[in-house]
Amino acid sequence: MKSKFSSLALFSTIIAFAPIGYAKTPAQADKVLRIAFEAPDDGFDMVKTFNFYSGNVADVIFERLLQYDYLANPVKLAPSTAQSMPVIKENGKVYIFKIKPGIYFTADPAFKGQRRELIAEDYVYSIKRILDPKNHSSSFAFIDQKIVGANALVEQAKQTGHFDYDAKIEGLKALDRYTLQFTLTQPDYNFPYILAYSTFGATAREVVEYYKDRLGMHPVGTGPYMLSKYVPRSKIELIANPDYRGFVWDFKSTGTAWDNQLVKEMTGKKMPQIGKVNISIIEEEQSRWLAFQSKQLDFDKLTASSIPKVLDHNNQLKPAMQTKGIRLYPNKEAEITYTMLNMRDPIIGGTSLEKVALRRAIAMSFNVDEYIRILRKGQAVKAEMLVPAGVNGHNPNYRSSIGYNPVLANKLLDHFGYKKSADGYRTLPNGKALTLKINTESGSASVMYSELWKKNLDAIGIRVDFRVSNFADNLKAATQCQYMVWSGAWHADYPEGENFTQLLYGPNVGRGNQFCYRSTAYDDLYKQAMQQPPEKRMPFYEKMSRQIEADNPLILQDTRIRNWVIQSHVQGFKAHPIMNSNWQYLDIASPRQK
Repeated sequence: MKSKFSSLALFSTIIAFAPIGYAKTPAQADKVLRIAFEAPDDGFDMVKTFNFYSGNVADVIFERLLQYDYLANPVKLAPSTAQSMPVIKENGKVYIFKIKPGIYFTADPAFKGQRRELIAEDYVYSIKRILDPKNHSSSFAFIDQKIVGANALVEQAKQTGHFDYDAKIEGLKALDRYTLQFTLTQPDYNFPYILAYSTFGATAREVVEYYKDRLGMHPVGTGPYMLSKYVPRSKIELIANPDYRGFVWDFKSTGTAWDNQLVKEMTGKKMPQIGKVNISIIEEEQSRWLAFQSKQLDFDKLTASSIPKVLDHNNQLKPAMQTKGIRLYPNKEAEITYTMLNMRDPIIGGTSLEKVALRRAIAMSFNVDEYIRILRKGQAVKAEMLVPAGVNGHNPNYRSSIGYNPVLANKLLDHFGYKKSADGYRTLPNGKALTLKINTESGSASVMYSELWKKNLDAIGIRVDFRVSNFADNLKAATQCQYMVWSGAWHADYPEGENFTQLLYGPNVGRGNQFCYRSTAYDDLYKQAMQQPPEKRMPFYEKMSRQIEADNPLILQDTRIRNWVIQSHVQGFKAHPIMNSNWQYLDIASPRQK
């Protein structure tokens, strides 16, 4: 990725069609929020990508039926384009939503000069795009086998090579212009959380058909912001949607001092207040920290290298930071980080005993505690199971059976014929060279990560080759199973363990299953879990975690504690457990207020 703090690549700038001025929105054009992404996006068609940074932007462009209450803890859903929470029938099998009339898509050439209102059929069409096999949507797993009649249409499309967008689906109906009904194959009280996820935002069919393969660079929604300028992998500029209906900031404090201050400074304001959001892609940690220090960024996560300079031994801001008015918001993420081992790779993939032994040895060679101490500066906790804390299905007493043990790892490799050559590095059982190829990114953190991996793998005699690229390209390679080893992370899209266990579900290979892992035992457990109400799924999630420990398609690493630092003029900031974009809830103090 490139930024103004490093050499600039030659990209064409995409300028979206946008009306001039802010006709209806309360946003003020002179209030500009400046933030940074630590990795590039991959366009903004969320049906075709699950890039975390793309999702951040898509969340404020495309509106879902439901959204999250900004302050509630535990998390709570609230209406977005829906008039109210859904009417639920048949014990959680039928959901009926009424959409607010008078919501409009932003003006775009695709609408041929006509003002385009959001209607129920837009959600029907948008979900059909997720179902269409040609789109390879990672979000398909969220609704697979859940909507009556949907999978039959998917199978028909696989056989014919054509998805019929005009075909009726019994479980997905627009009853009238503003009424939408879902009928599920079985009761599912988690279903509303799925509908609050980025990919389930409303997209107009005219826009998709107008832009076709360029849709990811021309997002058109009904949300608080719209794309104004776009330099892929360098800059993103959003401006307030002039036709957005707005809302009044009226959230209830959870009783913390932080929430109390937010309520005091924000209650009653017409939102959004921010007129423009400028996003820079700044991959290098030091550059991001320098940008924050020089007030070129309004808030950011503390980089690992800056933690000792900013936080004291009690993890509080040092006096020098406090005197600048900088505030600190520590937030334990609802996430897991991991190293992925491609199960289709000819060297480390497969289910034979020697391949399992190789992956097990690699897993046992990795010193997670050292990784947290050196790379995270202690700002993380070790991940023990697939489902992290803060998500339904997590067992705080669960402990992984895979631990750091290079002595045992060496014995395991010796036993299965991975012999050491004269140079101290091992060969495959057939005598051919063994080299791990680890995909990584540029930047000081990635360099430190690579150094730690080399140290750990040297201890068990495995040679390693690091292949430096960028996040977006590595993500594409992983989705296509064209890599050997890569690190990743998954942040909760909704607060249910299914969101994490689906990452390794066999039918999701080519979508969200970047491990390229297929296991009949794991898939059977996943199917059984999905047949249970959420409160009874934990034992199945535990068994799935054990199956992963047996097969070793991944190495669980940690859950990060993100230390957000916020400039004094930013008002309303709070990191949400699920929702990643909070720009529509923020304000910037005027010079007099500062």
